[in-house]
Amino acid sequence: MGYENVKFEKDSLFLVTGAAGFIGSNLCEAILNLGYKVRALDDLSTGKQANVDLFLDNPNYEFMKGDIKDLDTCMKACEGVDYVLNQAAWGSVPRSLEMPLFYSLNNIQGTLNMMEAARQQGVKKFVYASSSSVYGDEPKLPKKEGVEGNLLSPYALTKRCDEEWAKQYTMHYGLDTYGLRYFNVFGRRQDPNGAYAAVIPKFIKQLLDGEVPTINGDGKQSRDFTYIENVIEANLKACLAPHEAAGQAFNIAYGGREYLIDIYYGLTEALGVDVEPNFGPDRKGDIKHSNADISKAKEMLGYQPDWSFERGIQAAIEWYKNNL
Repeated sequence: MGYENVKFEKDSLFLVTGAAGFIGSNLCEAILNLGYKVRALDDLSTGKQANVDLFLDNPNYEFMKGDIKDLDTCMKACEGVDYVLNQAAWGSVPRSLEMPLFYSLNNIQGTLNMMEAARQQGVKKFVYASSSSVYGDEPKLPKKEGVEGNLLSPYALTKRCDEEWAKQYTMHYGLDTYGLRYFNVFGRRQDPNGAYAAVIPKFIKQLLDGEVPTINGDGKQSRDFTYIENVIEANLKACLAPHEAAGQAFNIAYGGREYLIDIYYGLTEALGVDVEPNFGPDRKGDIKHSNADISKAKEMLGYQPDWSFERGIQAAIEWYKNNL
């Protein structure tokens, strides 16, 4: 269970892209705590300098400011690297609808640049962030790899393209790639601010600040909210996965199903506030219901998530209380 006993070669060097972001900075922290080396790459366009500064005193940590849209930068970043954990991307379904060209350049061409650099520099394993959004309008639950519907946003399209390119790189170019379809990740250091903030940190901050949160839609949409520790485990175990699992994508979630309205009232209770939410229109491009079948990741990656939603949300609330 977990990743504390995951073992790599003594001087293993991990490249984490998107390292100033929520997931990237947590990956850096976990790898450093395990005693391995981290090279962190980020252009700081959506990540935070504060997430980089946390580790600058660690001799095993090196930060490179750079953009994955630049192939030369990717080549330099991959020099001497054993494992790439590619988290660099712009998130948010609504924002992708406003900026389709940028999303294509950043999320598709940028990821392709990283794969090409990893191939040329002899990287052992290339693990990259995909998304549950690739399931589109497929109504069946739980979501299962190989049963995808029509894509509902440019963001979802970018992630699906990344998966197809990764398959090609494993098939033709000898790069072992592993796609991780994240389902609604939450936890410490997730940004609660801005128009495109994720719902859990946004609600927590608004409730702590005495504001009235707005729920998009009727609140009856459901998600497989996944605590950050489970995502760290998946990334590290993918680095040790066999070649037979390469070129594929895997659902990374807890395997639960939480309704937004229940989460909202759970947060008000945990925070000791009595505030009724506002209800707004549905968000364009959003999937109504999402929960994951994680049997493939368990079988092929050895993924065994041990952070339930309840355990994770308690840890997240404590972190925000102490850090906002």
